[in-house]
Amino acid sequence: MNWSVGVLQAGRRVEAARVNFLCPRGALCPRQPAGICLPVAWPVTLVSRMATIKCELIKNFTSEEAVHHNKVSIIGTGSVGMACAISILLKGLTDELALVDVDEDKLKGETMDLQHGSPFVKMPTIASSKDYLVTANSNLVVITAGARQEKGETRLNLVQRNVAIFKLMISNIIQYSPRCKLIVVSNPVDILTYVAWKLSGFPQNRVIGSGCNLDTARFRFLIGQKLGIHSESCHGWVLGEHGDSSVPVWSGVNIAGVPLKDLSSDIGTDKDPEKWKNVHKDVIASAYEIIKMKGYTNWAIGLSVADLTESILRNLRRVHPVSTIIKGLYGINKEVFLSVPCVLGESGIADLVKVTLTPEEQARLKKSAETLWEIQKELEL
Repeated sequence: MNWSVGVLQAGRRVEAARVNFLCPRGALCPRQPAGICLPVAWPVTLVSRMATIKCELIKNFTSEEAVHHNKVSIIGTGSVGMACAISILLKGLTDELALVDVDEDKLKGETMDLQHGSPFVKMPTIASSKDYLVTANSNLVVITAGARQEKGETRLNLVQRNVAIFKLMISNIIQYSPRCKLIVVSNPVDILTYVAWKLSGFPQNRVIGSGCNLDTARFRFLIGQKLGIHSESCHGWVLGEHGDSSVPVWSGVNIAGVPLKDLSSDIGTDKDPEKWKNVHKDVIASAYEIIKMKGYTNWAIGLSVADLTESILRNLRRVHPVSTIIKGLYGINKEVFLSVPCVLGESGIADLVKVTLTPEEQARLKKSAETLWEIQKELEL
């Protein structure tokens, strides 16, 4: 029996005892709200006394069943998983958050820490367990678990170490939440999104890779730094692989509708005297630099995942560069997942935006697909 289920059952036993023995003079005793667990460390005598006080304090008006409109589960409570959790909580995107991890001590500690902060974010239910039952009936499941990227290691080198982990995770997720949407964050994200799609049997709209949503944010940030303009007002896309072969779409970069390509036809090329090409080089290098300095990246990807979660759960139909199957687009005929602009809503990926690319950009996207396919074709699923 896992610890969270044990607490729930203990709570029910205490509830039954309270109704039978702890409400004097036929007083009505209010029910414990669903999903609220008493701390494990509280002794039974103290719980009984508290129950008596509650009976004296509160007069029950009507019975009530908890209604959860949105439930998000996060698989993996490492640095990325917890950054996703806190970012989702701070945006107030879900009524229930469930966490799963194989490290039970860390899982308990992280859960308690979030629960103690729940009054500040108006979060009714935070639960966790090693057992995937805790994720049952999730609207959205975010997968961050997997082998961590080592210093100097490319994302593609991670793939074989992560496939075995995914086989176990996906089978458990679909058992308890067969209608959920999946956001895959674990690296190499494009290949593992393909793995999740194959293993789950879900339609392609419900399996989404976090992809280049973060690469694009980095791209816009660095453009803004170079121009002295807030990144929110800098419009441009990074597509393709989330990694070394990503494609900056310089033909579409604009500020207030003014294409930078119109101001300098050489922007993003080796001929450019202002060396804008280095902006994309910095996008690629930034993750490696952060890993070198602090050992991992987590805050930006956590905020990026919360951004995607918001578009899905609130049906915003915003456009994000996320990883999806693009067979049949841009001359690509393999089943690979790459980032292209996608409209996200309550069904997951509702639409794809067909971006007009230059011949050079399209060629780079095809090369990115080929890079992934060379790894992907060797997988045994």
